[in-house]
Amino acid sequence: MSFDRLPSLEAQPTTARGTGYSDDPAFSSLTTSLSARLFTLTSNITQLNRQLALVGSKKDSEAVRQRVSKLLEETRRGFRDVSDGVKRVKAWEDPSPAMKYTQEKLQSQLTSAMADFQAAQRLSAEKTRQYVAAVKRNVHEEDPERYTDEPSGPEVPLVQAQQAQAAALADQNEVEFHESLIIQREEEIRSIERGITELNDIFRDLGTMVNAQGDQLDMIDANIENVAQDHKAADLELRSAARYQKSARNRACCLLLILSVVLTVVLLAIFLG
Repeated sequence: MSFDRLPSLEAQPTTARGTGYSDDPAFSSLTTSLSARLFTLTSNITQLNRQLALVGSKKDSEAVRQRVSKLLEETRRGFRDVSDGVKRVKAWEDPSPAMKYTQEKLQSQLTSAMADFQAAQRLSAEKTRQYVAAVKRNVHEEDPERYTDEPSGPEVPLVQAQQAQAAALADQNEVEFHESLIIQREEEIRSIERGITELNDIFRDLGTMVNAQGDQLDMIDANIENVAQDHKAADLELRSAARYQKSARNRACCLLLILSVVLTVVLLAIFLG
């Protein structure tokens, strides 16, 4: 499968415009594209494992190995693109709870798919090494005199000498063909090893993102706890102030009542006197 027909991740914006999933079509478009790519990658891994099962068996062939090589390269390239997209999704600004769930789901799916592909890459590298070792043994076990000792002398008919030379030339061509295969397979092994290293780097990047986000969450939790403590202290102060104001109002009422009684007594004394 080709990734060229899928939407380009680079065309997607990296910041959110709204607070909800339904209000942010850019986020929805990007994550839908990534989900489709992950599905394609998973299908590639399934096909790859089927082809790898044929390698080294009676059904092994050059066509099988070419399909394996093509799937490895295509899937490796796909994981590079998807991992970049998931990083951008994880860095989305102000995600809603639904968006956060989608972020975690995509990262989990990516990590699981990469682990499966990593196992397939290691299996491919091991089978290719076994193939190279077997070809080298066959080449080294060939009798070198087959290519140097040619029948000669008057007792050997001309036709027999020509047949022997043709057989020696055919054997030499076969050896050269095997040697070219060895070079090709060894380059494939190096390519697979580079792919394994690259996926390990992606794993580390994703792990770093998770740790960084965990630190951010710890800071948020600490800030929330501090705010809660400050709120509790402020509430106690407000309660204390409210009690003080209530006590002050009670004292003021008592004083006002006393003044009213005194004033009433004074007025009665004036009128009666």
